[in-house]
Amino acid sequence: MLEQFTYFALFQTLFLIAIFTVSARKRRQVNRYLFVLVCLLLLGLVAKVGTLSLDWSRQLKGISEFAVLFFGPTLYLFVLSTLSPKRFALADLVHYLPGVLYSLVVTFYYILPPQEVILERIASGELYRVVRILVGVGLAVNLTYFGLSILKFRELKAQLQAEVSYALKVDFIQNFLIALGVCFAIWLAVYFISFGNNLELEINSRDYIWLAIALVVLFISYYQMVAPSVFQWTEATKEAKYAQSKFSNADLDRLKAELERIMEEKKPYLNSKLLKSELAEMMHINAPELSRLLNERIGMSFFEYVNYQRIHEFIRLAKSPLIEQKTLLGLAQEAGFHSKSTFNKSFKQIMGCPPSEYLNRV
Repeated sequence: MLEQFTYFALFQTLFLIAIFTVSARKRRQVNRYLFVLVCLLLLGLVAKVGTLSLDWSRQLKGISEFAVLFFGPTLYLFVLSTLSPKRFALADLVHYLPGVLYSLVVTFYYILPPQEVILERIASGELYRVVRILVGVGLAVNLTYFGLSILKFRELKAQLQAEVSYALKVDFIQNFLIALGVCFAIWLAVYFISFGNNLELEINSRDYIWLAIALVVLFISYYQMVAPSVFQWTEATKEAKYAQSKFSNADLDRLKAELERIMEEKKPYLNSKLLKSELAEMMHINAPELSRLLNERIGMSFFEYVNYQRIHEFIRLAKSPLIEQKTLLGLAQEAGFHSKSTFNKSFKQIMGCPPSEYLNRV
């Protein structure tokens, strides 16, 4: 089974790299950090296939270890670059420094030495001790970056949510983190079990765990090519065009009146994908200035304020003849809501009861 999974992963990797090479549009869609990791996985998979099926020296299998310390840093940079406008910077390469050092150690300690030296190290038990240390280092680095990825995901998700008027759909990134977290947890458990008399269990499991992480990365890379819209949220965090200004109380009062007029006449909240930057542009101010206005004069976030307007639009529609033609969800969508869950949650928070109960009362 291990051989079949290895071949499957190899062909998937070659397929992804071929698409990336041939299609300029796909090259723009795929995350470059993931693509670098996919190339490293290709080296590792070729080495694994060579040792499994082509009688290559077992030492060459060590090439697959090059990718081990690149999993965690790539995950972190993927989350950072996907959920923010961040672009590649040379400073990012510092995250790959542990992986480079790890690869050099594997190369000079395990891949390059003659077979006789390796056999002596195996006989003395030195090789197993060194491998155990290297595996521990790999786990420590990957788990550290996994924790940083979780924290960064939560931070950027909160920042993005503050810029949009609908509930963000970031489940795919969250599930990606969960899948890798499960792999790391199994790897950690097997590593600790190996300190008993179960060293063979850790050695045999390592290949399967490596392949599982590789397949998760390949799946995400493929999905980013075929469904790039799933990963496009950074337009919500456009930088402000103007330096943040200092409004007087009179300015804030004037802007509040202007905001109420726009809501009454233009009803921008009917756009289910309304962004803070779009509403700010309608008022000829920038997004930070709109945030200040909402916080200081209305006491709501952008998300809360827009959905407050949508709730009152829903109530107005529910009292019109349209109630006979549409379902509650249909009316909610007419009022600008993007999803049923956001509508129900916002309605209960603002009105204190579910929409169906409210309509029964009135």
